[in-house]
This record gives sequence, structure tokens and C-alpha cells, in this order.
Amino acid sequence: MAKKILIIEDEPGILLSLRDELESEGYIVYEAGDGEKGLALTKQHKPDLIILDIMLPVLDGYEVCKRLRMAGDTTPVVMLTVKDKEIDKVLGLELGADDYVTKPFSLRELMARVKAIFRRTEERAKDFSTYKFGQIELDFRKFEAKKKGKKLELTPLEFQMLKLFVQKKEQVISRDDFLDKIWGEENTYVSLRTVDSHVANIRKKIEDNPSHPKHIISIRGVGYKFID
Repeated sequence: MAKKILIIEDEPGILLSLRDELESEGYIVYEAGDGEKGLALTKQHKPDLIILDIMLPVLDGYEVCKRLRMAGDTTPVVMLTVKDKEIDKVLGLELGADDYVTKPFSLRELMARVKAIFRRTEERAKDFSTYKFGQIELDFRKFEAKKKGKKLELTPLEFQMLKLFVQKKEQVISRDDFLDKIWGEENTYVSLRTVDSHVANIRKKIEDNPSHPKHIISIRGVGYKFID
């Protein structure tokens, strides 16, 4: 599945060049000309990476990055700026940016940074194979689970949902997120109610009291949050 990249940049020439280069590499590209629209598109499209200019109208890049991280959004961010002072770079990274490119930059350099971030993200995902919380032991590679030392019968799909819960620990995961990540964005046959049914089944297996869960918490009107 093609990676999605959101460009938040108010200079039309740079925006056009970035979009053309990224699309030629096979990425799906969304674009915003100010920080406020950028935040809205992040919620709407859930990109895999954000290329974020610092000098933006409405909300600057620092504020956009700050709000994303405060909301628990861990989407990788590459910051763009004409500033070259060390303090500006440090501030961007302290606010949660993953990388920093100073204008003028070469498209080749930026593409190398983007690909490096995706490689790191994929490597971390591969390394994530086991997890323990409470009295539950999960082995995602072997599709094995235990509770208090006894085997739990979980389906492969339930393992996938649990892995997403653990990866997004203490973050709110919407039902639409589950549909996109587990069933795929092209899904047209699985409903939001199906997500709820699967979550209910997982609770019955891992929670001591499924009616009053301690690990998979419902967030009214939004989705669920995992707490270990």
C-alpha cells in the first residue's frame, strides 16, 4: 500500500516541486497552505509522514508540531525552514520533529530523508514481536497468547488489533483507524459495528471483567484506548 505524505507549505513553487517529486516516487500526496488546514488534513487523511514548513500563515510549523504531539499523534515530521540558526533546529526537534531540512534544499536530499524515516519506522515495526501487560503475554510472531500462564485462543485478526492497540498505547484509536489499518483503506464491506464486535470479543478473552475493562477503554463517540 502506497505511503501517504502531507505537505504543509505556503510557497506554491516549493509545494509544486515537492508534490511532483513525491508522486513520481509513488507516494500519495496531500497538501495544505497553512497550519490550521494542515492539522485538519492530518486528522482527515492520517498521513504516514508530514513535511512541515515553519514559516506558515495562521499557525506556524512549531505550533502545528506542538499540537500534534500534545494530541498523541506520533506521525513522523520533517521540518522545512529558511532559518539556519542552531536554536531554531533544536526548538523544532524538542517539539517532536523527526528531522530538519534548511532551505534551499535539494529534492534528492529531502527524498533521502523521507526514505530513511520510513526505513526506521518499518524496522521498529518488525522488531516489535512480543509484549506483556498485567497477566497477559502476547507473541505476535507466533500468534500465541497466554493469560495467567494458560493459553488464550485469539484469532489472527484479534492479534492484529491487539498489536495496533499496543503500538498506539494510551492513544485514542478511532474505529476508522481500525478499518484503515486492519482491513485496508479500500475496504467497503466491514462496518464500524464490526470493529466494536471484535473489540468486545478481545475484552472477553483478556479482561478479568469485560463489563468494566481496565485495559481496553471506550472513548465515547470516538473509539478506544489501550492502557497496559
